[in-house]
Amino acid sequence: MDNKKIEKISRALSDASRIAILQQFKKKKDCLYCAEVNDLLDLTQPSVSHHLKQLVDADLLIPEKEGRNLKYVLNPKVLDEYIACLTDLKD
Repeated sequence: MDNKKIEKISRALSDASRIAILQQFKKKKDCLYCAEVNDLLDLTQPSVSHHLKQLVDADLLIPEKEGRNLKYVLNPKVLDEYIACLTDLKD
């Protein structure tokens, strides 16, 4: 993973709301719909959309079209690579 990708992920993870969204994926262990995120967090719909876009742009979430709705799944590969890069920094 290059430094630019590490920076993009770090910026995406620098917001408490985005961390809270990712924590919901841990609880759900599957996928989340935008409306579900709205219901789980005390955020407006435009705010949720903004945070989801930031996580998608960092490749932490993968959007999947399901009918007229978008569902999001966690991208564990990118998250694992990011964690490995951070772990390498301490060695």
